[in-house]
Parts: sequence; C-alpha cells; structure tokens
Amino acid sequence: MVNPIIRGAVLALALLPGIAGAKPLDQMFPADRLGALGPTTREFLGRFDYQQGTVRIGTGYAEAEVGGDFYFLGSFDARSVLEDVWGNPPDDTVLGMIFPARYLPVDQESWGIAITYEPMGHVSDADAASYDYTEMLADMKASVRDENDWRRDNGYGTIELVGWAAEPRYDTANHKLYWAEELFFEGAPGNTLNYNIRVLGRKGVLNLNFIADMSALPEIEAAMPAVLEMVAFTPGNRHEEFDPATDQVAEASIGSLISGGGMAEAGLAIAALVLLKKFWFVLLLPLIWLKNLFTGRRNS
Repeated sequence: MVNPIIRGAVLALALLPGIAGAKPLDQMFPADRLGALGPTTREFLGRFDYQQGTVRIGTGYAEAEVGGDFYFLGSFDARSVLEDVWGNPPDDTVLGMIFPARYLPVDQESWGIAITYEPMGHVSDADAASYDYTEMLADMKASVRDENDWRRDNGYGTIELVGWAAEPRYDTANHKLYWAEELFFEGAPGNTLNYNIRVLGRKGVLNLNFIADMSALPEIEAAMPAVLEMVAFTPGNRHEEFDPATDQVAEASIGSLISGGGMAEAGLAIAALVLLKKFWFVLLLPLIWLKNLFTGRRNS
C-alpha cells in the first residue's frame, strides 16, 4: 500500500502549475521506455516539465532553440536532477539543463548540459587566435598537480588532467568558445569528460558544461553542431552590441576562460556528479518529494 503522505505529496506536486508549451512525460518518451520504469521512478520523472521549442534562459538575456532531438529542464527540474538524482551539492546558479531526447535523466548512460551565466563583463576576443594550446595544457597540468597537496591535506581525492579530449576552438562569427578536458579523479572507475562551451555576450558569458563520462564523447562530438546553434544571447545582449561608453570590460580573456574557468568547473562537484550518478536515488524519492513540496522550489 502506498504511504498516504507520499500519495499526498505526489498529488500536490501534480497540481502545481507547469511551464507553457512543456510536454508531460508520457508525450516525451514512448510507452515501452516508460513501461520499463518502476512506479516510483515514473512518478518522480512525471513531475518534470520537458520543454522544447524556444526556451527562455535566465531573465531573457539568452534563449535556446531546442529541437526534437533534445529537451530542456528549467532551473528547478535541472537542480532536482543534479542534486537529488546525481548527487551534486546544491547550486542555485543553475539556469537549466539540456538533455538528448534519447535518454531519461535516470538512464545510466545519460548526459546533460548544465547552463549558468557569469555577469563578468565584456570579454574581448581580439586575441583568440594567439594561444599555444600545447603550452597552455602543460601549464594547466602543472597547476592541477600543485593543488593535489591541498586536496590530500583536506581529505579529498586527487585529480589528474590527462589531456585535451578536444583542443580549444573559437567560432569568431558567433563568439563561441569550446573545448574538452579528460580528467581522472582518484577512486573513480574511469576517466571523466569535462566538455565546455562559453558563449560570449555583451555583459557576460554563458557557461554550458557537459556532464558525462568519456564513453559519451562520440555522441557529444556528433551533437556539438546542433548544441552550438541552439543557445544564443537575445538582441541587446549580444557580443557585437558592446558599447564601450557604458559597458564594463571583463578582466578575463579567451585564454583565462579555458585555463582558469575550465578547471574551476572541473572540481569536486564534477567528481560527485560522476561517482554518485547511480540508482540509489530511488530509495530517497519520498524524501525528495516532501523536501521540494515544502521548500517550494519551482522553475525559474
């Protein structure tokens, strides 16, 4: 018999307003996929708003054109996946996530793209073609090794930057920077993929961080053209609309977005995402429902 408290929590969640244009679970995935799920998992996934089409990001300074091969989860649903399902520490900067439509968020082989925004100011791309990425990689490897003493002293596992999984590239016309690092976390069963896209805007940078293991690299590489086209700043917020008379110039450069920002995103939180992306979360679903119900988090 279903616990009446859990039943009440599920009913209350079902009555909360959804996102206009979003698809319910049974319209997003075929019946044979959903039939293989346990009832608790299906109910959990059924409360998400699976969005496609034109999706607003943040307060509207950016948009994603999400085609049929992908779906978007807003901030609340994305955080539920990251924190409740994949074991990531709480992060209220997550604006949403993009997933390939072939996967449910609970599939062991699933991957997703977490979106955040850093209002750091206007990043110049004038020097984008001037970097030696072989030299940069050597410096980044040394920096990661140097930080391992601190990690050991504070009870954390060490990290090794194995190399580029995809050497940095910059799309001058669309002001998009992308690259991938292969990492090894002490105690992990395999290497971790840290694939990054940075979309330069008028007043800041959109961060698109792929959460995946190395086995997903071929899929991600195949999806990159579509993903790069998908997300963009809206008119008035685009890189080429920078006004030097009024807009702040960022201290960051193209190089520092890679050598500094990339490794910052590849810290202990990524390790948790990879190592805790298991099916243990099903046991916690009743607690997750009640927590979300009474804290009132919804998509933003």
